[in-house]
Amino acid sequence: MSSAPEPLAPRTAVTETLLVLGVSLGASALWSALSLLRKLTADQGLSGQVTSMNQSVTPDQPWLDLAHQLVGIGLALVPVALALHLLARQHRRPTHLIGLDTRAPGRDLLQGLALAAAIGIPGLGLYLAARALDLNTTIAASDLTQAWWTVPVLVLAAGQNALLEEVIMLGYLFTRWREAGWSPVAIVVASALVRGSYHLYQGIGGFVGNIAMGLLLGAVYLRVRRVMPMFIAHWVIDIVAFVGYALLVTRVAWL
Repeated sequence: MSSAPEPLAPRTAVTETLLVLGVSLGASALWSALSLLRKLTADQGLSGQVTSMNQSVTPDQPWLDLAHQLVGIGLALVPVALALHLLARQHRRPTHLIGLDTRAPGRDLLQGLALAAAIGIPGLGLYLAARALDLNTTIAASDLTQAWWTVPVLVLAAGQNALLEEVIMLGYLFTRWREAGWSPVAIVVASALVRGSYHLYQGIGGFVGNIAMGLLLGAVYLRVRRVMPMFIAHWVIDIVAFVGYALLVTRVAWL
């Protein structure tokens, strides 16, 4: 009978998290900081600049563009597989450990929808206020070619964002930093700051708003110990943002 795996030493646990962040959201944070610096030093203010998301790669070749979008979504999920693989060395069922499963579908859905409303509605107000104060760029949440696959790809992209961020920022980091001996408050604050930093490309408003989102989700995760409600909330928020923008951009002036 094999013995249980040895727990990671605190320094090893922290080093591992830095490496995982370095190939995922931590790298995004560095690029986002550089993007913000470039935008702040541009002639026009932040609100006069447009940050485009979900962009077409080959707009004149829809099938090739679809392939680009699907490959991009798939590759972006590799860090999720890496994080779960690393957790599996010490924990027999990492998805069970972090609550990325279907044990409580009804409760997860209700909590996720409630969180989506609690975050999404104030978040829209914060975005509009930050843009009015020249603290945020104008976000073009979808710049895909109009095709039969546009909405399904946006839904998949929203799911990819949600899965990547919530598995890494909550399930994985909270587990490893707890094993490294960090206090719950330190874990929540550090995770929220990282979350805000990889949204710096949007502007100061995006940074502050995502720190607030990270603090809320981190506090809830400490209570429920399940990633699924946060994944659902994030997915719903991004679906509304991506698909809503694609459908309404030509009809609503303030977008």
